[in-house]
Amino acid sequence: MTKKKKITVLLLCLATLALIVVGVILLPASEKHEGIKEAMRDAVLHDANKVNFFGFAVDPSLIAGFVVTGVLLFIALLLRIFVIPRFKMIPGRLQLIIESWVGFFDDLAKTNSPHRNRALGGYIFGAGSYIFVGTMFELFGFQAVTTEGHSISLPAPLANMNGAICMGFLSFFFIMSGGIAGNGIKGVFKTLKDFSLPVSMTFRLFGALLSGMLTTELVYYFITLSFALPVVVGVMFTVIHALIQAYVLTMLTSFYYGEVSEVHHKHMEEKSAGSG
Repeated sequence: MTKKKKITVLLLCLATLALIVVGVILLPASEKHEGIKEAMRDAVLHDANKVNFFGFAVDPSLIAGFVVTGVLLFIALLLRIFVIPRFKMIPGRLQLIIESWVGFFDDLAKTNSPHRNRALGGYIFGAGSYIFVGTMFELFGFQAVTTEGHSISLPAPLANMNGAICMGFLSFFFIMSGGIAGNGIKGVFKTLKDFSLPVSMTFRLFGALLSGMLTTELVYYFITLSFALPVVVGVMFTVIHALIQAYVLTMLTSFYYGEVSEVHHKHMEEKSAGSG
């Protein structure tokens, strides 16, 4: 970069900073229909800010979950009909992205469960994609109207404890299915020994997403640059949590799945060696 370009970039940064400072001074503060305590309480307990869903007052995260699921299914349908049949030996950008995303979870399944990984690869691909897209969903700021007439942004589906519990136990039952497939009824008892796994998965997902939300709320309510800084903080926490939580849950699921289904194959190898 030449000296002239460096000066231009520096001037643009200074001009942007000046606009932010002027905006802080001149723009009126936004009106908030609830205080910081109410916002924090609702983020944890979800006992307020309900939205109407076919006559039922439900949490906004339920609507977000339906939207994310529908979007993922629609994208998968489009890719299967219009993109995958046109794959080439020399991949283009879109094909390379798809193959890299699928290959990451496929390699994770094969590494942690080398004997039984076909169903595992499909599950952790779906779970990881849902966690990543569901977490990134809140960045778009889709609006909904509460039953009290206030406008709110739809949160990430897993920011609700119920959504995190469902994801944690779904992964736990999938791990149990691997234990049953590999060890029969013994696999159930072996999986139940690690019953703390769904609890840890649940609180890890919920706690990570909740911490980002609460940090953004604190910045929004108490920092002077409350109309600019929350954007940076929100994007940073959301992207980091989307990547980390998608990786952590799929990694743990594949690891425990491979562990509970491994004994069966050891017995099979011993039997085959004895018969030989």
